[in-house]
Amino acid sequence: MASRLSDPIGFELFKNTLLSIADEMALTILRTAYSGVLKDNMDYSTAFCDAEGRTVAQGLTLPAHLSSFPDALAATIRRYDDRMRPGDVYALNDPFEGGMHLPDVFILKPIFHAGRRVAFAATICHQTDMGGRVAGSNASDSTEIFQEGLRIPPVKMYDAGEPNETLFRLLEKNVRLPVRVFGDMRAQLAACHIAEEAFLRLIAKHGIEQVSAYMQEILDYTERLTRAALAELPDGEWSFTDWIDDDGIEFGKPIPLTVTLAKHGDRMTADWTGTSPQVKGAINNTLSFTRAATYTCIKSVLPHEILCNAGFYRPIEVIAPPGTIANAVPPAACAARGLTGFRMVDTVFGALAQMLPERVIAASEGGNTGVSIGGYHADRTPFIFVEFICSAWGGRPWADGLDGNANLFANMSLPSAEVTETEQPLEVLCCELIPDVGGPGKHRGGMSIRRAYRLREDEAVLQVRADRHTFRPYGLYGGSPGKPSRNRLISDGATRELTAKVTMTPMRRGDVFIHDQPGPGGWGDPLERDPLRVLRDVQNELVSPASARDDYGVVLDTSTLAVDEAATTRRRRELRAARGWAAPPFVSR
Repeated sequence: MASRLSDPIGFELFKNTLLSIADEMALTILRTAYSGVLKDNMDYSTAFCDAEGRTVAQGLTLPAHLSSFPDALAATIRRYDDRMRPGDVYALNDPFEGGMHLPDVFILKPIFHAGRRVAFAATICHQTDMGGRVAGSNASDSTEIFQEGLRIPPVKMYDAGEPNETLFRLLEKNVRLPVRVFGDMRAQLAACHIAEEAFLRLIAKHGIEQVSAYMQEILDYTERLTRAALAELPDGEWSFTDWIDDDGIEFGKPIPLTVTLAKHGDRMTADWTGTSPQVKGAINNTLSFTRAATYTCIKSVLPHEILCNAGFYRPIEVIAPPGTIANAVPPAACAARGLTGFRMVDTVFGALAQMLPERVIAASEGGNTGVSIGGYHADRTPFIFVEFICSAWGGRPWADGLDGNANLFANMSLPSAEVTETEQPLEVLCCELIPDVGGPGKHRGGMSIRRAYRLREDEAVLQVRADRHTFRPYGLYGGSPGKPSRNRLISDGATRELTAKVTMTPMRRGDVFIHDQPGPGGWGDPLERDPLRVLRDVQNELVSPASARDDYGVVLDTSTLAVDEAATTRRRRELRAARGWAAPPFVSR
């Protein structure tokens, strides 16, 4: 048997083959899923894990699902372990027994060779509906998990190849769209079967001893790379606090998220002590989701060739006291916990920006907004529209934030208007960049998206998971914060402003819901931005002439849209004198 040292090329080929299996699983789901939230939004992840449930390769999918597979597999192995046999498939979604929130359903398949469990193929998909009081099972105003939908502890979905008819019948009677849910679950099953076949071919080629040794070496190699990269970072401790506006129950009550990063040698600790106790609303995190947010931020400042697997997790400790919003305990509601995860990313980046100011971006748009519109057609068959609006990045130390792009924590796609209008009783009236929404800076925040929907059915119920109405995305090192989010409902010609978190809001035929994503923060002093870049933004209708003058100190000749250099010099001198900075502030909110 060749070792890593005697056959480094063989090891590299094996490593990339395993990564390709995880990616092929992801492509299988993309091509065979039924629901828009999977095939268009791409809210799912895949992984290939060893016999102990340790992630060895994760598909190129969602960073938000980092660390989800180890917890799901640990819960499943605790319950079944030596009772697993070939042909078994397991499913779960219970946040308090390996899951994250109820719409995220794990389907896990143990892989056997010569009667011994040697690996797992693992998938997680956001299902369109898992029952509960609100269509889409994603309401932010539930106050306990029992209101949110069907809880599935680790159970056998298939027993030695035979389907668990009881489980399928329970699902059929508890979800609003069983055809779509079962179709998406079959996509997950197909991905697991493809991974099994590919892995067994690897075993046939290399032998089980060599394959097992290579899988162990992938984890050890990743750990060595991670430790070496951490060792090059400065030692010390850095703390940062950001806030969620409220939990959708106690409106106007801010929720603090606090993290302290401690880096010593080749190890790092992220301690969430000081973060809010768990809340009444459905935005509470599982520990796995808090870990995912933490890992995502740390991974983003380390070399890109470090893999996302269990070896990367080893030198990084995440502490979150039980009973907090970062590590909720039953019966906490957590359907809309995505909002908290996104804010945690902003929080960790705020700490990392003190440690590595040249590598860390300003706050992004606050995470994607979840929009669900559900109801019944005239024949009483249900419809459920679930979409996550992706937007823009914060200003970067070396460049502007990306416009109209998925949040770094999500890596999701925005469904096309044509597909939505074909599959749902909705019209998408606009999908456009919002001028002036990004925080001004030497490198401005990206421009976020406005999206509007008109209902074409008699009635429906609207729910929205959003934030950053009150606490705007922060700017860094002199950059300004972005603009707040905004929700509006137009009914019978009258426009009504809505709160950030909306649930059980009725819509009637012809009503229009409009959502403005918040703007990301800027990075660096906006008065240091090249006037020609400001001019280009004005010409592209991303920045208004008024903002150019008031935020950037750039005066334009409105007749020719050219920079008035003398007036710009005077204007910038006036703005510098008015603000009176001795030095640019680290953070601007």
